[in-house]
Order: sequence, then C-alpha cells, then structure tokens
Amino acid sequence: MSASGFYGPQGRVLRLPLAMPDMVSQFEKFSFNGDRITNFEMESSALAGLSALLGHKAATICCIIANRHLHESQPDYKPYIKKLIEMALNKLTK
Repeated sequence: MSASGFYGPQGRVLRLPLAMPDMVSQFEKFSFNGDRITNFEMESSALAGLSALLGHKAATICCIIANRHLHESQPDYKPYIKKLIEMALNKLTK
C-alpha cells in the first residue's frame, strides 16, 4: 500500500493528532480475495501519480526490511535488495 505522506498517513504522530489513529491496525486486518497488505510505504503514490499525468506506466517493487508492528528490522538488508533488483531485471528483460 502506498501512503500519501510520511507522517500521518503512515500512522506517525508529529504535532497534530491523527485523523485515524487505528489506521495501521485496520490495514493489517484487511483482506481481499485472500490477499493482505504486507507493505506500507510512501514513494509509490507520487511515482504513480506523476507517471499517470505524463502518460507513462510505472511500477514499484519493494523489499520489506522492517516490521513496524513488531518493531523488528533486518539490519543486513543489502543482500535482499540485490536479489530483488536481480529478480526484477530478469522479469523486465524477458
């Protein structure tokens, strides 16, 4: 899922109260045809919007390196990023 911003839309509080304080937990419970939301980031919304305005097609491929809910992260994530890039390039060049 792509959030429309960095703080509030991702459940982070800065100075203003959140309009939907339980939004992240609601997304965690969401399921559609057995599919669940497993990633929550912010860059893709801008890329999708800009590419659509310019008549281009765009895609985002994410490597999940942290679990915000469990407060866990993978400090040695570079091999996973490398593998993801290789997989994506292999698919795109077939």
